[in-house]
This record gives sequence, C-alpha cells and structure tokens, in this order.
Amino acid sequence: MKTYSDQLGNSHTFESVPKRIISLVPSQTELLFDLGLEENLVGITKFCIHPYHLKSTKKIIGGTKKVHYEKIKLLQPDIIIANKEENTEEIVEELRKICPVWVTNILTIEDSLQMISDFGQLFNKRTEAQKWIDKIQFALTDFQNFIKDKEEQKVAYFIWANPYMVAGGDNFINEMLKLNKFVNIYDNHPKYEGRYPEIVIQKMRIQGDPDLILLSSEPFPFKDEHAFELGRFTHHAKTVFVDGEMFSWYGSRMAKAFDYFKKLHSNL
Repeated sequence: MKTYSDQLGNSHTFESVPKRIISLVPSQTELLFDLGLEENLVGITKFCIHPYHLKSTKKIIGGTKKVHYEKIKLLQPDIIIANKEENTEEIVEELRKICPVWVTNILTIEDSLQMISDFGQLFNKRTEAQKWIDKIQFALTDFQNFIKDKEEQKVAYFIWANPYMVAGGDNFINEMLKLNKFVNIYDNHPKYEGRYPEIVIQKMRIQGDPDLILLSSEPFPFKDEHAFELGRFTHHAKTVFVDGEMFSWYGSRMAKAFDYFKKLHSNL
C-alpha cells in the first residue's frame, strides 16, 4: 500500500502501481507517453493530439470540459489524471465515483517539474521522470542566459476572439511570458477579473498600450483580419502569431519550448 498526495493536497492510496490510466489533459497525455506509459493509457480526450497516433489507438472519452462517464466506466481505469484549470470540479467529483482522480495544479515551472516527479513516483517511472526534469532544467538555464540582457517588452496575449479574451495573471501562460521578459499588460489588471478576462480592445491603448500583440495558435484559430483589427487599437504594436502549445503546455513539451522562445526573439 502506498499513499501519495496530488497538487491539491488530496491523498490517494494504491495497493499496486496504477496500470490503467485515463488522461483528461492534452499536455499530460503527451507527458505520460514520454514517460513510457503508452501501453497503460486506455482513454484520452479529443484534444490529445500529441503524439498524433494515439487518436487512432486509444478510446476518446470526450473533451476536457465534457466527458462520457459511461465510456470511462467501461474502460475500468485505475486512475484518472485531471487538472484544476482544464477540468471542472463537477467532472472531477463525478469521476471520483469510478476511481481515484489525480488533480494537478500548475501555475509555475516548479509546479510542472513537481508533476513530472509525481508521475515518476506514482507510475514507477522515476528514472524517466528524472531524465525529463534534467532536460527541462538544462534548457531553462540555457534560455535564462540567452534572455538576461534583453529589454522588457509590453505584451497582450490573446487566446480568443468574439469576444476577445486574453491571458491575465495567475496562470502558466503568464509565467512563461514573464520568463520571456514580456510584461503582460493584463496581469491582474484593475479593470478585469479572472485568469482569462474578456477585454475591450478599443481601450487597449489607454489600458497598457502593448509593444507586441501575441495571437495564440490555440484554442482559437486567429487569422490576419484579427491581427489587423487588434493592431488598429494600439500606437505601434507588432502583431505576432505564436505557438500556443509552447506557452501553455506544461510537461515534457517544455523541453522544446525554450528553443522555440529563442527563435521567437530572434524574429521580433
């Protein structure tokens, strides 16, 4: 019998290593695969697109906000991996009737490394987990050296249109922005509440006037017309389409993110 605590402080006791895993978070599905747990993954969401072949080899149990409880029950999971931000409390509570639900809570890089370490313990993949932690820490240190002499730039990071929504404070994206010396004009902005506030784009100039407008590739497919529309409401901001996975996917994806950030800066 082993007892472990997830990132919300919930205790979970297992008689043996959990074998049948369902993942409700795309970045965590990728991490589980990278830890060598492909065989153990029995169910994933329709948004779990990395690695691509999993969509045809694993059962799709719905999305991140809406799941098929019956499908999940039939898969007889030993554990379900969820995330505080991606999945609702209601879903987590309902799924607890089926089996233990491990909830991650990721706001910082440290939280992400903790999750990798937890999965290493939980699924008896400590060596693999440590390899990924070392890889990410090496890439992070390298990037910190690269960025240290760069000037800060004010940014607005858009995740949605109709209505326009941005990354505010208290989320992983904002941590990644800070790391890049991007000062998020909507980080805990007095006019807007929540981690992903809906904003009035016509007021962008007086509410921070960014140097850069970053348009995330996910979850919304921004087009040139959005870039043009947003650009009109700043003095001289440059609009850049960015890879949303690199800013928001915590887990093994971070090993690739820092190289991506270097390229991004050299193109600005």
